[in-house]
Amino acid sequence: MNRLQSELARLYLPPPQAGADADAQPATLIDNAGRVRAMVMELARPADWEALSAVWQGVQAELELPAPAIAVSGTDGLQLWFSLAQPVAVAQAHAFLEGLRQRFLADIKPARIRLMPSVDASVLRQDLHAAQVPAQQSDGSGNWSAFLAPDLVPVFAESPWLDIPPNEEGQASLLRSIAVMTMPAFEAAFAMLGRAAQLTLSPVAAAAPSTDGRIVAHDRPRQVSARSEDPKQFLLQVMNDDSVAMALRIKAAKALLQHSTDGHRLPHGD
Repeated sequence: MNRLQSELARLYLPPPQAGADADAQPATLIDNAGRVRAMVMELARPADWEALSAVWQGVQAELELPAPAIAVSGTDGLQLWFSLAQPVAVAQAHAFLEGLRQRFLADIKPARIRLMPSVDASVLRQDLHAAQVPAQQSDGSGNWSAFLAPDLVPVFAESPWLDIPPNEEGQASLLRSIAVMTMPAFEAAFAMLGRAAQLTLSPVAAAAPSTDGRIVAHDRPRQVSARSEDPKQFLLQVMNDDSVAMALRIKAAKALLQHSTDGHRLPHGD
């Protein structure tokens, strides 16, 4: 494993499975349990660093988080790569990014923003998370994605790619300065974002659409106590229970993001 591979593994890749070769890199950013350490926000069409820098600066100044890595996508966007010390569920990672979007990019059209992993990434399709960086694009352009130093980002606003392979040692050096986000820091930021996200989704939907479009009720899983006296704990149970429909787990994660405040009680489900 070279220096660049070591830095990518330190920051973004899932931990190796038990019994796996320690030097073998996972082929996906999503582990077998549907969890991630990498969270990626992309702003494209155009790649507006003036706007995206509000997120880069805001997470440090307002949320007291480590600076995320900055990358050009190789096609049409700029990306922020956040690193978690421990993997979290896809739904929680996506809800965190949605909170950042609403806090710092509320005036940007949502169609210009990609939040990865997407909420469907639990199916373990790699194309529902970001493509790993650096990498040559498969569109025939010959362009590359790459991590950038903050002072160089404005240079790539109109052409968010490299037309030659980035230097691996240079990429490794950039990543070496990036710190991982500890779980206490992530949870504290998650709670702070809840005050700005203004999500309106109910904590747990009583029903969800079936595959044929009908609305059907979902049985509560045995692991989740519907009588829980602690609404926050109940939502955490729903979010982390693999037997619950993904749509409900996402709603639970977003409800936590909305209501994790010191002055607001989580509402009990009806």
